[in-house]
Amino acid sequence: MAFARRDEFLWKLRTCALTLGPSTLIIGVLNVTPDSFSDGGLFDSTESAAAHALRMLDEGAGIIDIGGESTRPGKYASVTAEEEQDRILPVVQAVLKARPDAVLSIDTWRASTARAAVNAGAEIINDISGFNWDPEMPQTCAGLQCGLILMHTRGRPDEWRNLPQLEPDEILPLVGSGLELTLEKAFNVGIDGPRIVIDPGYGFGKAFSENFTLLARQHELQSLGLPILAGVSRKSFLGRALADLYSGNDAPVPARANATLAATTAAILNGAHIVRVHDIRPALEAAHIADAILASG
Repeated sequence: MAFARRDEFLWKLRTCALTLGPSTLIIGVLNVTPDSFSDGGLFDSTESAAAHALRMLDEGAGIIDIGGESTRPGKYASVTAEEEQDRILPVVQAVLKARPDAVLSIDTWRASTARAAVNAGAEIINDISGFNWDPEMPQTCAGLQCGLILMHTRGRPDEWRNLPQLEPDEILPLVGSGLELTLEKAFNVGIDGPRIVIDPGYGFGKAFSENFTLLARQHELQSLGLPILAGVSRKSFLGRALADLYSGNDAPVPARANATLAATTAAILNGAHIVRVHDIRPALEAAHIADAILASG
């Protein structure tokens, strides 16, 4: 069986650069929210959030991705920009005070939050909307000269349950064309390709089975010429796939750890340079095995 070969990239961030390709980079998820689908409320104080970020760094995370707004299905604009920043900025400051060399990413689609977070020391902006929800975001990020993760999202969270189902042969063209439009917005404002990582957006407007089609064909997105990030950790499509093992019910979030490792490994073997996960050490070990397979091929 052949696996996707990963090209090597130098990802330019705000003050540094990271080499992507020889080994998989692990991003640790830090939700400083009361209502995220997986860990809402666990790290909603500055102290608990900063402590968890430091634990993830110690376990091997290369980047911590901090989010201040839940984007679970059915949610949209549940907080104001001010509330989002009140959650995020103290955590950024606390982590960098304890670990000045930490590389922090901010999960936001708002230009004002991106600006405030980068000014506080963040290196990367992770825009789940792919520059589609805030018209000021492309120009703002161009001016900030930070690293970028640009995701494909189909619709908004409050629309996802009612989106028409796609045919299997429609999924990759939809994601690919959507990412191409996002990249066009980035290039039009002068953002350099070496600053960008693309994310196919697992679970973001894709129905349960559509995610598996996307995962199986993820390597086709290499044609865009940019590094790929895959975020499959604890996603609902994994819980649905395990339903026959749970009396017909979706596997609950705490029971998705093994499925997460399987999907994460598949993503790496299908070309992902970066994986975004909640549980660092298991993902790091799975990535080491996947990387060894790729290196031997």
